[in-house]
Amino acid sequence: MLARFKPTWMIERFSDIDPDQLKQMGIHVVFSDLDNTLIAWNNPDGTPELREWMRKLADAQIQLIVVSNNSHDRIGRAVEKIGLPFVSRALKPLPVGINRTLKKMQLAPSEVVMVGDQIMTDILAANSAGIRSILVKPLLPSDKWITKPNRMMEKQVMRLMQGQDSQMQWQKELK
Repeated sequence: MLARFKPTWMIERFSDIDPDQLKQMGIHVVFSDLDNTLIAWNNPDGTPELREWMRKLADAQIQLIVVSNNSHDRIGRAVEKIGLPFVSRALKPLPVGINRTLKKMQLAPSEVVMVGDQIMTDILAANSAGIRSILVKPLLPSDKWITKPNRMMEKQVMRLMQGQDSQMQWQKELK
């Protein structure tokens, strides 16, 4: 049962994910959560760190697409300054938004990785869709009120998974 929640990798920050390593693994598209993954949930402006990572992805010919449970308007306002394509109302932890995007873009699951800060939504949705996943630490220690119950469950699940697998540790790069 815990395998549904286990990320493929655990990387401290999105910007620690090396696009060249992704390319070597056959990944052409990165799906990413938005709030507390790419941008702070309470600050919709992209950072220089995000813009630099986006440049590196583009240089490696890897597309970045935001896959979020937020409304179209909320995501649109957040990404308009940085120009990212997005999928709204993705219905994570269900794989609906991911599967819809895979089909629309004619992508094989092996070509995609999902990056997110929540086991209970991002990682579970990725695993349910059969794509690889990267769990990152939240950008901020605080969350929107709606996320707090997930974080409490997440701590328990993480403790159980790490008890079963000593290799499940935070890394600075993909291994």
